[in-house]
Amino acid sequence: MTDPRSAGRLGHEVRVLEPDELRAAHALFGAALHAAGPVDDERWAVTRTSYAPGRTLGVNLPPDTLAGTATSFGSELVVPGGRRVPMAAVTRVGVRADRTRRGLLTALMRAQLREAADRGEVTATLRASEARIYGRFGYGVASRGRTLRVDAGARFRTGTPAGGAVRLIDPDEAATVLPPLYTRILGDTTRPGPIVRDAGWWALSLRRPRTDAARGIAVHTGPDGDDGFVTWTVRQEGTEFGENVLEIADLHAATPQATSGLWRFLLGIDLLRHVSAPLRPLDEPVDLLLEDPRACRTTGIDDETWLRLLDVPAALAARTWGGTAGEPLRLRVHDAVFPANDGVHVIGAGDRDGTNGPAPGAPGDGPADLECDVAGLAMAYLGDRRPSELVASGWWTASDRADVARADNLFATAEVPWCGTFF
Repeated sequence: MTDPRSAGRLGHEVRVLEPDELRAAHALFGAALHAAGPVDDERWAVTRTSYAPGRTLGVNLPPDTLAGTATSFGSELVVPGGRRVPMAAVTRVGVRADRTRRGLLTALMRAQLREAADRGEVTATLRASEARIYGRFGYGVASRGRTLRVDAGARFRTGTPAGGAVRLIDPDEAATVLPPLYTRILGDTTRPGPIVRDAGWWALSLRRPRTDAARGIAVHTGPDGDDGFVTWTVRQEGTEFGENVLEIADLHAATPQATSGLWRFLLGIDLLRHVSAPLRPLDEPVDLLLEDPRACRTTGIDDETWLRLLDVPAALAARTWGGTAGEPLRLRVHDAVFPANDGVHVIGAGDRDGTNGPAPGAPGDGPADLECDVAGLAMAYLGDRRPSELVASGWWTASDRADVARADNLFATAEVPWCGTFF
């Protein structure tokens, strides 16, 4: 049954798709991204497990043709201070090429945001295929990553973190080993931005049929057991034998020793020219591990997490803040979709219950010290951008430079945000 609230502003009716419609929705999404045709039965048997029940939306246009779709799965997002908040992981958003520019995407995205908020999800995140699309729905870039290109065989400095062993495993073993290992690593992380991975994500990641590219999976074991893993593919880059590039797909580690051990292993694999690592953390110090730091080059910095705050008071209350107690800040937030977010919010260094200062996120009255829209707030929420950067670029406004400095202190995080999970 369709909720009447799901009708878009142009009258498009958005509905939850039935299970037997998901394959068509997936084919529509693939076509929108110019993928090579619908998936075959073997691939679909795996892919269908990554569709969470009741979370795929569709919109039809005459003659009763599925014209657009969007889906999500439930997750949790680690916010500054280590707490997790409920999150909708948004993916597979697409509109048919012959049905674009008719408001279908707006109808889908707004319906999806409202449904996520109704489920109690505090945030939504996605990975944007086009950077100009999602800002108008309140999403802002909340984490970024850099692409590294490291010379294979690069020598490690004496004194770099060492210890432990690395072993290769096959996909069947990985399906048993990696999910609980990632969960343990996630449980110990202090970095904002990582998310919980559901069973569907792991099924699609580890059980997809092999391609022409070679694929590898390795686990690092330290003094306390398994503490890191990496997956990768290998492609030939030149015309000569051995001119191969290893591209990291997924690398997570619980300790500096495990991170160093995995990189040492990868750079020591034979018949490689380079190791390429897309969207690694901005502060991952691979160059500092090497005798020749120029053997590690940054070839690009790109957006990673696009964040939408669905419940601003809950999101502000969930994270910790820098600065000192007794220095609250009044932030005016604009949100055209959720009226409860639109207003002045008090943030500060008090405890979450307000015992040592104003509780972060508590509604406030009166004038504001700074002002932004909900997308601009998302850009600072995890710590990726300083409020002073956002004021200087026009994303935020402020009348007093002292308030900007206080905001920088409040929003500061010990580590830059990074998710490391593509979906």
